[in-house]
Formats: sequence, structure tokens, C-alpha cells
Amino acid sequence: MATRGSGDPPTEDELRELKVDELRERAKEAGVESTSSMRKDELVEALLSRAEGGGTAAQASAGEGAAGRPGDAGPDEGRLRTGDETSSSVKYSQEVTSPDEEPEREGRSLATTSHEVIRQWAEERGGVPATVEGTEHGDHLGVLRFDFGGESERLRHVSWDEWFETFDARRLNFLYQETRKDGNQSTFFRLESPDREDA
Repeated sequence: MATRGSGDPPTEDELRELKVDELRERAKEAGVESTSSMRKDELVEALLSRAEGGGTAAQASAGEGAAGRPGDAGPDEGRLRTGDETSSSVKYSQEVTSPDEEPEREGRSLATTSHEVIRQWAEERGGVPATVEGTEHGDHLGVLRFDFGGESERLRHVSWDEWFETFDARRLNFLYQETRKDGNQSTFFRLESPDREDA
């Protein structure tokens, strides 16, 4: 193997040769958050994103395929968007800005704009970012959804980058539950705009 300078970013092959504990250590040093819950592939991707983006979370989140990755709080840092049409559901939900925050109780209504929180929530439930076919506006995505494997809607899978680009352009809030009141995992979510009643 050719000698590499200490300032050279690691290659994907070099990262995949490392053990998970070593990857977590490197990820922490690079400023990646929530490394303890990440799998090896996620750690490798996060480190590659940091290397391509110059080492900062802001640069990494702007990179291709980086949307929703660790440290990506989105343009509003996870804070809720408010406006004339802000619903009472948003006002009475617990605001979450980081995956490290826990619901106050089982079944608690939660709300966020954090890309990382949303992506982690969806992926833990097998959700894939999608749009409802036939609701597009020209080149823009239509109604945003997640495909949890059901067949109730005509869903077309999209990239996380496309999903979050539309989510942010429409200034949406993500309302959701971690668990139902009985403690079982919930897939409930709703998207709301503070600027208009129909999101």
C-alpha cells in the first residue's frame, strides 16, 4: 500500500478494515453524535461524509447523501417552525432537537425539524422516504410519506436528500410518537406547516 500523508482522508476500504469500536472513536473525534447506536456501515458513511465535507457537521450535511446523518439538525437546528397557522398539536407537543432527548412519558406527542431525528425514527421502523404518486407539482415532490411496507397508497421511493429538501422548502414540522401509551413502538407521524392548514 502506498504511503499516505497524515492529513489525507481515509479511504472507504481503510475504514472498513477497522473494528466498530475504533470507528466509533474516530467518529466522536470528527464530531459525529450518537455513535453508540450506529452500525458499522453508518459509521463508515458518517466518517466519509466528514472527510468529503472538510470535517464539519455543516459541510457534511450539505454533501450528497448526507441528509439526516448524525449531526444533521437541519437548517432550523431541530427547532419548530411557527407561523399564523401553527396548530395546537404543535404547540402542545414536546419539542425534540436531538436523538438523545427522551419522551417525557409513553405516548407523548413529539415534534421536531431535525433531519437526524426524523431519519433515525423512520429507519428504526423500517421506513423508506417516499412521495405519493400523482401529487407532484411539476418537478417538485408531492405529499411526503414513509413507506413502512404497507400497500395502502401509491408510494414512490425518493432519496433522503429529496425528501428533506422538500420538507425544508415547505417549512414543515414533523409530529410523531416514539411509543403508544401502552409502550409499544408507534409509527404515527404527521407533517404540518405553520404557514397553511394543509401540509
